[in-house]
Amino acid sequence: MSEATVSISRLRRQGRVLVVGGGISGLAAAYELSRGGAEVVVAESAERLGGKLYAGEIAGVPVDFGAESMLARRPEAVALARQVGLGEELQPPATAQAALWTRGKLHPMPGGHLMGIPGDLRPLSSSGVLSAAGLARLTLDHLLPRTPLGDDVAIGEYVAARLGHEVVDRLVEPLLGGVYAGNSYRISMRVAVPQLFETVAHGGRSLIESVRKTQRRAAAAAPQEGPVFMGIRGGVGRLPLAVAEACRAEGAEIRDRTAVRELKRTVRGWQAVVDGPDGRAVLEADAVVLSVPAPVASRLLSAESPAAAAELAAVEYAGIALVTMAFRRRDLLDLPNSSGFLVPPVDGRMIKASTFASRKWAWIRDASSDTVVLRTSIGRHGKEQDLAWEDTDLVRFSREDLEAAIGLTATPVAVRVTRWDGGLPQYPVGHLQRVARIREHVAKLPGLAVCGAAYDGVGIPACIAGAHEAAQRVLNSLRR
Repeated sequence: MSEATVSISRLRRQGRVLVVGGGISGLAAAYELSRGGAEVVVAESAERLGGKLYAGEIAGVPVDFGAESMLARRPEAVALARQVGLGEELQPPATAQAALWTRGKLHPMPGGHLMGIPGDLRPLSSSGVLSAAGLARLTLDHLLPRTPLGDDVAIGEYVAARLGHEVVDRLVEPLLGGVYAGNSYRISMRVAVPQLFETVAHGGRSLIESVRKTQRRAAAAAPQEGPVFMGIRGGVGRLPLAVAEACRAEGAEIRDRTAVRELKRTVRGWQAVVDGPDGRAVLEADAVVLSVPAPVASRLLSAESPAAAAELAAVEYAGIALVTMAFRRRDLLDLPNSSGFLVPPVDGRMIKASTFASRKWAWIRDASSDTVVLRTSIGRHGKEQDLAWEDTDLVRFSREDLEAAIGLTATPVAVRVTRWDGGLPQYPVGHLQRVARIREHVAKLPGLAVCGAAYDGVGIPACIAGAHEAAQRVLNSLRR
C-alpha cells in the first residue's frame, strides 16, 4: 500500500464532512472533499440537485430553465466539466451578437466597453443607443476634476459622475441587470469591475482612459483566445448532475429531500438535526460546509455564531422569473440573427432580457427542425411586485414585449415559467467587508466553512472556486 493510500485511508477514518446544500457550490465542495479523502454526506432539502442549474425539456427540446452559460475565461467551471466527463459536451454559443432594445427599437450592442462602461466611443456613437446629448456628455470625462473613489463606490454612481446618467441607464444597467438582477446605483464597483476599480484608484482622472488601460493590461496578461462563454450540450444543468455522480463514485453519500433544521457544536465536532424521507434524524460530523443561501445559513448559525448569523441575515436577494416558450419554426422565420437582447429599466418594459435560445445554442437549434425556443427574464431587485403576477400574466407580458421588440405575434406551442424567488444575492457597496466579517466569525468555529453565490461572485466559476477554497479549509482542519 502506498504512502498516499495510507494517508487517505487514515483521513477517511478520522474525518466525516457534512455538506449542506446540493447546488453546484455544495456538489463542487463535496467532490473536492471526496477526492481529498474525506467521508462526505451531502444534504439537499429539495427533490432535485443543482439549485439554479436546471436542465429540462420543452416541446421535446432540451433547454436550461436556469443559468445557461459559464464564463470560459475563468478556468474553474470548464475544468470541472472536463473532470466529470463533460469535456466533449462543452459548446460555445453559436452567435455572440446581441442587441439592446431601447428607445423603441433594437440597437446592436456596441463593442469596446467594460460592463457597459465605454473605452471606445466610436462603436457607441454609431450604435444609436445614446442621444446626441448623452454622447456629448461623455467628452467631459477628460475635463472634469478627479471624482473621489474611496474604499468602494456604487458603480452607477461613479460612472454617472464621470460620463453622465444616460450611459448608466442605457448600457451599464441592462448589462449588470443580466448578472445581478440589481440596481447599478447600489452595486459595488469593487465587486462588479475589480480590475477597473484598481486602475481608477491608481490612475488618472479619466474613466474612459482607465477602461482602455484595464483592457490593454488584461490582453497583455492573458491573450484572449477562445470563446468568452461556454455551454453544455443538453444544458448547463447537466453539470451538477455529473458532479453528483462523480461524488458518488468517490464514495460520497448524497441525500435529497433532506433538510438540515439545526446545527450545533459538540465536543467531537458537529451535530445536525435533519428531516428526511424517513423522518427526523441526527447526523454527526467532524466538519461542516454550509453551501446554502445566506438566510438559511443565518438560521443554522444563529446559536453557534450570532454575529455571523446577523451578517448573513443582512444579505439581500432579488427574485427572477424565466419564461421559456416554444414556437413553430415556420412562425418565426424573421427572428433576428442574434443571441437576443437586453432591456434598460429606464424604458419601463416588463422583461429585462430575451434570449433567442435556438439562435444562441446550436444544440437547441439542432434538436428539432420544427421548433424554435425563446425565453424572457423578468425581475429586478426592488421590483418584487413584477413577480406577484400569475404565470399566465408573465407569459402575456413577455409576448406583448416580444411583439413590440421584434414583431412576434405567433402563439407558442408550449410555455414554462420558472421562478427563482430570492435567487440572486445582491452585492452592494460594503459587500466585500461583510463577507470578510462573516468569514472571520466562521473561522472561530473549528471545522466550519461557507461557500456559495452570496460570497465571492454569482457566476458558476466563482461559485466553484469558492467551493474549492471551503473544501481545502476543511481538509486542512481535518489533517490538523
